[in-house]
Amino acid sequence: MGALVVLGGCGGRVSGDIGRACMAGGRNAASPQLCSCVQGVANQSLSASDQRRAALFFEDPDRAQETRASDRAGDEAFWLRYKAFSQRAEAICG
Repeated sequence: MGALVVLGGCGGRVSGDIGRACMAGGRNAASPQLCSCVQGVANQSLSASDQRRAALFFEDPDRAQETRASDRAGDEAFWLRYKAFSQRAEAICG
């Protein structure tokens, strides 16, 4: 059911922090359809503050590495949520 809801939101209009960051990230594979799909998964998987934090990874990939390597409990918890979101987005959005 969750995949159907996400895919239903993949019409091409990009909104949300992650969707906009995806489009602005300069990657060749970025498209309105892909980025809106990823945003849909984010809406189901991450809080608004987690989405804002994750969107920063698109413009500064080193920030993702710093977060992943951090020993802080909050960073570790966020990274687990982000990793689960990433895996789900890849499975649903391709």
